Amino acid sequence: MKILVTGGTGFIGSHTCVKLLEADHQVVIMDNLVNSRQEIVSKIETLGKKNVVFYQGDIRDTKRLEEIFSNHHIDAVIHFAGLKAVGESVSIPLEYYDNNVNGSIQLLKVMKKYDCKKIVFSSSATVYGMNDNVPFKEDYPLSTTNPYGATKKMIEEILQDLYVGDPEFSIALLRYFNPIGAHPSGLIGENPNGIPNNLLPYVAKVASGELEQLSVFGDDYDTIDGTGVRDYIHVQDLAEGHIAALEYIKNNQGVEAFNLGTGQGYSVLQVVKAFEKASGKRVKYQIVDRRPGDIGSCYASTQKSKNILRWEAKLDLDTMCFDAWNYVQTFKNS
Repeated sequence: MKILVTGGTGFIGSHTCVKLLEADHQVVIMDNLVNSRQEIVSKIETLGKKNVVFYQGDIRDTKRLEEIFSNHHIDAVIHFAGLKAVGESVSIPLEYYDNNVNGSIQLLKVMKKYDCKKIVFSSSATVYGMNDNVPFKEDYPLSTTNPYGATKKMIEEILQDLYVGDPEFSIALLRYFNPIGAHPSGLIGENPNGIPNNLLPYVAKVASGELEQLSVFGDDYDTIDGTGVRDYIHVQDLAEGHIAALEYIKNNQGVEAFNLGTGQGYSVLQVVKAFEKASGKRVKYQIVDRRPGDIGSCYASTQKSKNILRWEAKLDLDTMCFDAWNYVQTFKNS
C-alpha cells in the first residue's frame, strides 16, 4: 500500500515509517518540521532500506495536500501531525484547536475528494479525562482536562461522524499512552526543538548535563510514591501497533478505538531511577506544584488490542530507558 504519513519525521511518525518500509509499504511523508528535522528523512531511509517521498507542508494547506494526493495514489493515511504538549495547550489553546482540529478537517476533506477512505488516527489517553478508574478501557465515557486532550476528543468525534455520513470509511483511533525509548540503532529518537515538554527527553537532558534539574509536578497524588503514574510504552512497540491497525482497516470498515499501552503504570520517580540505572548518571530533580490538567494515574486496558489487532507491547522500562540513553549518546556524538 502507498501510505501518507502526516507528521512522519516526528518521534512516533519516524519510527512508524521505518516499520512501514520494513513491511514493504510505500511511504509519503508530509511534515511542517515545526518540531522535527528534515535530516530524519534520510535516517528513515537508512533504517528502512528504501526511499520515501517527502513533502514539507502544513496539513492546513489544502493546496499542498491536493498536490500530494494528485501526484500519488494514496491508499491510506496515518495521521500524526499535530501539536502535542498538555501544558503548552493550556497556555496557547487557540493554536492547538487551529492546528489539530482545523488541520484534521482539511486533511479529511482532501481525502474524501480523492476517494481515500482509510485512516489511522493518532489519538491519546488524554481523552479519558479524570473521572474513570484505571485501567482505562475503550468503552469508557470520554472527557478531557486540557485543550490538547479536547482536540483529540473532537477529532475522534469528527471521524465518528464522518463514518456515519460515509460508511465506506475505515478508521482506527489509536489512544496511546506515554511513548518513550528510541530505535535501538540510536539513529532516531525523541529530540524535540527547545525545552522538552515530555518526561523522558527532559530526564535525558538532565542526565547529559544540558539541563540542571527535572521539575516533578506534584508528590501528593494517591500513587506508590506520590508522583504521577503513567503507562510508558516503547516507541518501537507503538510503531508496531500502527502496522497492526493498518492491517485492520485494510479489511474492516467502520470506526474502532484501540488503546496502545503496556497495561502497567510507572511513577515519575520510578522512571527517574530506571534512567539513572540505564545511563549511570544522577538525575537531579525537585518537587514542584501539580501541573494544570494533569491526573494522578493513567494506564491502559490492553485486552481489546490483543484480541482484535493481535498486538501487544513486549519491551520493558529498562529497555525503554537504555534505548533512549543510547540515542542521546549517539546524537551527541554524531
